[in-house]
Amino acid sequence: MITADTSTRAAAAPADFDRRRFLDALLAVGFVSTAAAIAYPVARFLVPPASGEPATQSVVAGRAGSLKPNSAAIFKFGSRPGIVVRTRDGEVRAFSAVCTHLDCTVQFKSDTTQLWCACHNGTYDLGGNVVSGPPPRALEQFTVHLRGEGDDADIVVSRA
Repeated sequence: MITADTSTRAAAAPADFDRRRFLDALLAVGFVSTAAAIAYPVARFLVPPASGEPATQSVVAGRAGSLKPNSAAIFKFGSRPGIVVRTRDGEVRAFSAVCTHLDCTVQFKSDTTQLWCACHNGTYDLGGNVVSGPPPRALEQFTVHLRGEGDDADIVVSRA
C-alpha cells in the first residue's frame, strides 16, 4: 500500500506544478497586456504625429479685380483659412483667418472696417492687432504681392 500511495502522490505532483506554471504565465500575459494597453495611448499622446502636409509658403488668393474696395475674401492657405482685405484706399492686406482665441474663422465687417470673430465678439483692426474681446494676440499677417497689372493681377500671399 505504501508504494501505491507514493506513486499516486508522485503522479499528482507534476500535474499541480504544470497548472501552477500555466496560471503564472496567464497572469504575466495579462499584466503585460494591461501595461501595454495603458502605455501605448500615453505614448501616442506625448509624441506628436508628423505633419502630412508640406509647409505652405505662398498661394494665389484670387484676382485683384474680383476684390472691390472695402471688401474681403477668404482663401485657403495650406490647410488653414486666410483672409485678404482690400481697404477703402485700394491697399490689399492679408492675414490668417484663424482667431487667436479659440481658432474660429474671422470675417471682415465693411461697416466698421474691422476683422471680427463671431465666436466671442473679438475684433481686430486692419493691421491685425486686437481691438477688443478675448483674443490674446494679433492675427498673423502675410505679405501680399500683385503679379500682373490691373484687374487681371493675381493676389499672391506669402508668409512674412
